[in-house]
Amino acid sequence: MTIQALYTLFQECPSISTDTRKITPNSMFFALKGDNFNGNSFAKTALESGAKYCVIDEKEFLINEKCILVDDVLKTLQELANYHRKQLKTPIIALTGSNGKTTTKELIHAVLSTQFKTLATKGNLNNHIGVPLTLLSLTRDVEIGIIEMGANHHKEIEFLCQIALPDYGLITNFGKAHLEGFGSIEGVIKAKSELYEHLKQHHKPIFLNINDPVQVKQAANYNKLVTFDTSDSNHTLKLKSAQPLLSFEYQNTTVKTHLTGAYNFNNICAAIAIGTYFKVRPEFIKQAIKNYIPTNNRSQVIKKGTNTIILDAYNANPTSMMAALENFKQTESNQKVLFLGDMFELGADSAIEHQNIVNYIEKHIIANVNLIGSNFFKTKTVNPLIKTFETFEDLRSDLNSNTVNNALILIKGSRGMALERVLEFL
Repeated sequence: MTIQALYTLFQECPSISTDTRKITPNSMFFALKGDNFNGNSFAKTALESGAKYCVIDEKEFLINEKCILVDDVLKTLQELANYHRKQLKTPIIALTGSNGKTTTKELIHAVLSTQFKTLATKGNLNNHIGVPLTLLSLTRDVEIGIIEMGANHHKEIEFLCQIALPDYGLITNFGKAHLEGFGSIEGVIKAKSELYEHLKQHHKPIFLNINDPVQVKQAANYNKLVTFDTSDSNHTLKLKSAQPLLSFEYQNTTVKTHLTGAYNFNNICAAIAIGTYFKVRPEFIKQAIKNYIPTNNRSQVIKKGTNTIILDAYNANPTSMMAALENFKQTESNQKVLFLGDMFELGADSAIEHQNIVNYIEKHIIANVNLIGSNFFKTKTVNPLIKTFETFEDLRSDLNSNTVNNALILIKGSRGMALERVLEFL
């Protein structure tokens, strides 16, 4: 079946499904494969659960005329998303970066949605499956799409751009993330800049933080730049405080947010710049950022009992970990407690990067420190306030016998560490 013919059937369906546990009525089910599952084997279940069509790529699961046999389900999903994107021609803002992608995307969405019908990537569905699914959820009434793009290898951003065909782009930053796949910080810069390269080739605007010299270098000699400044030199936008909640001054008004950390100021500046570019009224911009409440373990400030908790446990890499620690160091409290989990996908740099974090804590932070995971367990320290636990179960035993009260607590680690579990003991 051609993509054009499949698109005709897609237009009969109100949604796409990829999980038979979450089938929506009359949806089109794509039988994707993974390391431990074969979606083709669920085609019959999908139809019985209410799917109108099933896209499969193994002939033995061809049950009836509702099953559409293709060469490759994933490739077909991506091609259909690209075709749909071309039909609608919805303006697309794409963003990538090492840190802050999802928070920035949510802030941009909050700002733009005050004046436009917008659609943004849900959660962090930012890969070769998530991006097509987001594009396929675009409808004709959506005025602006905001697509987050993630990657841990070279050419992934380039590939996602070929599917989404963005009209605008933003890179939040370049940091020490996914070094195992990118090889080095230089590899990170090259890979993330694939977004810039795509926009340059198609003469599309780039939103550029001119306080980041690396970004400025990567966008050099390009004439379609929408620049913004995160310093206070122009006296229109400046950071007021970041402890524990961030506040900033914008157009002679102090705006208090629900975000923590000075590192989130760059994300706010990007959202304001994009809102301004699309002529969103300043009072709407202020209100949108003021009302935005982070979720999903990202930069959340939680009061629990007598403790104030900074929960930033969705992900971690050396750059984001150091930024969180710098902010924690500057936040005043009589008692501080740290729970830090391993940082994943660092490859050969893992040992030295974990030891660098320990060295920084020893030198700069006075706190009771709990380091969790096999990588942190191998680090060396002479500080008696720093405890290491090879597994979360080891930490659990310690928490069961030691209570934490009246403290400022930072919880941060890679997603696989699931450190939000610490909340159960606080």
